[in-house]
Amino acid sequence: SGRNSERVWQTDGHSVELGQNDTEPIILEGKCLVVCDSTPSSEPAGNALGMSVRSGSGRVAFSASRQTNHEPTDMSNRTMIIYFDNILVNVGTHFDQESSVFLAPRRGVYSFNFHVVKAYNRQTIQVSLMVNGWPMISAFAGDQDVTREAATNAGLVIMEKGDKAYLRLERGNLMGGWKYSTFSGFLVFPL
Repeated sequence: SGRNSERVWQTDGHSVELGQNDTEPIILEGKCLVVCDSTPSSEPAGNALGMSVRSGSGRVAFSASRQTNHEPTDMSNRTMIIYFDNILVNVGTHFDQESSVFLAPRRGVYSFNFHVVKAYNRQTIQVSLMVNGWPMISAFAGDQDVTREAATNAGLVIMEKGDKAYLRLERGNLMGGWKYSTFSGFLVFPL
């Protein structure tokens, strides 16, 4: 046939020609043979099957906190996004400190958790984890007799590449107490 090929003999005496550069699985008597790429790209060592794997693509994690008890700003009052000024972890740099928005680098299952503290009694707050503007999970803190109380929750979310996740204050005021507030997330596994 003019191309490099390999002949594989089946148990019934018939043969099948395998092209060197074929990457489609080949069915022999109902069983699938996986044909690996014979010219793997220049990836890190340890890639025995020649599959394309980007180095560190599965390492996505962030954790941020409020370092100071910021009073409300014009920006936070307009967007109601809860801003975090202290990055503890930002593997992959997908959490933007300025906007406090996480940008999903790839489709996958992501885990998020948050802990937002209210500082003054007689105030109720509701916090939502937003993905592309839609609330996915929410938390509530509304005990009228407690000076400091936290709205806290955690959950798994399927995100597409480019999806944005952030915390929004749905109810209440951004006043004090934020020194103990945190927002964290990581890629559990890609899809």
